Amino acid sequence: MEIFRNDELVNKIYSLFYIIVIIFIIRLIDIQIIKYSYFYELSEKNRTRVIPRNGPRGNIITSDGIVVARNKISYSIMYFPSDTTNYDYLKKLSYLLSKIVGLNSEKLLTVILQAQNTHKPIKLVDRIGLEIIKSVYEIKNIFPELEIIEENIRDYPFNNYLSHVIGYVGKIEEKDIRKYILKGYSLDSIVGKNGVELMYEDELRGKNGGLFIEVDNRGRLVKVLGYEPWSKGNDVYLTVNWNVQKAAEDALRKLPYKRGAAVACEADSGRIIAYAVKPGIDLNNFVLKSSDTSYSYNVDEFNIPIQGLYPPASTFKIITTIAALESQKISKDRKFFCPGFYDAGSRVFKCWEKRGHGWVSMIDGLAKSCDVYYYNVADIVGPYEIENIAKRFRLDQKTGIDMPYEKTPIIFGPKKRIETKGYWYRGDTLNMSIGQGEIVVTPISMLLVIMAIANGGKFYKPYYVEKIVDERGNVLKENYPIVTGSLTLKPHTWDVLYKALREVVINGTGKACDVNGIEVYGKTGTAQNPHGKDHAWFVAFAKKDGKKTIAVSVIIEHGEHGSSAAAPVASKLIQAYYNVRENNSIKMEIIE
Repeated sequence: MEIFRNDELVNKIYSLFYIIVIIFIIRLIDIQIIKYSYFYELSEKNRTRVIPRNGPRGNIITSDGIVVARNKISYSIMYFPSDTTNYDYLKKLSYLLSKIVGLNSEKLLTVILQAQNTHKPIKLVDRIGLEIIKSVYEIKNIFPELEIIEENIRDYPFNNYLSHVIGYVGKIEEKDIRKYILKGYSLDSIVGKNGVELMYEDELRGKNGGLFIEVDNRGRLVKVLGYEPWSKGNDVYLTVNWNVQKAAEDALRKLPYKRGAAVACEADSGRIIAYAVKPGIDLNNFVLKSSDTSYSYNVDEFNIPIQGLYPPASTFKIITTIAALESQKISKDRKFFCPGFYDAGSRVFKCWEKRGHGWVSMIDGLAKSCDVYYYNVADIVGPYEIENIAKRFRLDQKTGIDMPYEKTPIIFGPKKRIETKGYWYRGDTLNMSIGQGEIVVTPISMLLVIMAIANGGKFYKPYYVEKIVDERGNVLKENYPIVTGSLTLKPHTWDVLYKALREVVINGTGKACDVNGIEVYGKTGTAQNPHGKDHAWFVAFAKKDGKKTIAVSVIIEHGEHGSSAAAPVASKLIQAYYNVRENNSIKMEIIE
């Protein structure tokens, strides 16, 4: 019986063995024959790596064909780990390479040792020029672990011109990694950080290419297999005219004041023609620093046209003039006497002209910017009429321009004061009439005021991107004028207003903007500033036979006088737009 049991056990063991062998053979056949192609492809993938190369971004181009953001070829040096190396070998490599690229030898060695320990390729240095690459090739024969990769980097040929519109690029920040990875970006991708570069990232982004390499089972480089070509992103065409932009930028830079801005648009469309800000941002600094992950992007990006809030000063007298005419409480011929001050009972309000202007009518009052004239007007018309006209000109709203962080102007009139359960005094009305007190506006909001006056009452949304064009020249997207509102004034109001604004430039405080052959209508302003010297304003529109009418808004911080600081900037801009040479030789006196 014992013997029988042992034989039975042996038979079972043999049977189990045969079953295992059969399963193994079947599995082997499955792997080697039936699923050979699948596992071969898988093994190929496991030994093939792709080093991504950022595709070139699309260009940013002005309306007259000037490329203001483009790409240029740069080179990076990669290090691929190898088992054939030793410490002395790597130290020598680091030393020789450091002499060529100008980096610290010890830091390079540390990075290379890190790559050796992790068995992963690493980028040693990027954004280097062709001359350096020639020297690297000389030592590459000695150190085959080095590989040179061709890449695209952003280039801004005009440095800080138009910088607040163009924006800049940089590496993906940690807080944005998830968002970009989901869109197919790699961790070392370069993306837009501000301006058009950010707002039109999806359109500008190029298709990445790559360097195909073969590695062994430890991830070490065996050989370079080839390159996958990249493709360029779409081009963004701006509405900005480069000649006008440059004229505005150069005029701002010649002034002795640190900060200012000049913006201009077509009055019948809202197309931005110039957007100049001082100080600008040197955009190429970001290109140089974008390879440094420790670099901070906290720079002075204060966008004056949309973020600067200033008292409108005497430019607001346009609003007060309209309120007087629309209310029909004051005729254009009614005169008030200006002795250089206005006695309001509890307080004496002074005119900027201490000697006084004498008897002044409405047109002369605006042309000479007589404060006393407007104190008289304000007392008769009242604050509610002025506040209503200001709001009809949308001075309590954003313009809607496609830029982040636009600030809302504040029209602080009697209605607003009542809402806060405060009192509205006579002095508040007098201050309001000349654009002082608690009213603050942005340069671009004043641009829309003068634009609406120029075109007869229409408000257009300002826009600065004309179209998006692909590599083949196909227009993918195009922007058109958008009317956001309108107002109607009495024909008599328009007539008087145009005569007065023209008189400002011909014989008044805006003489610096009088250009032969061009009809310029404008208003200067000097905004009181409790923190230093006064700010200088000038708003204007200009027209010439057969040409489009343009609107202009200029602010010069601490410029003191709109007549001498802001108006000349507008003049340069207008002359550039209509392509006329400077032809006025008026010696400017500092007024208003």
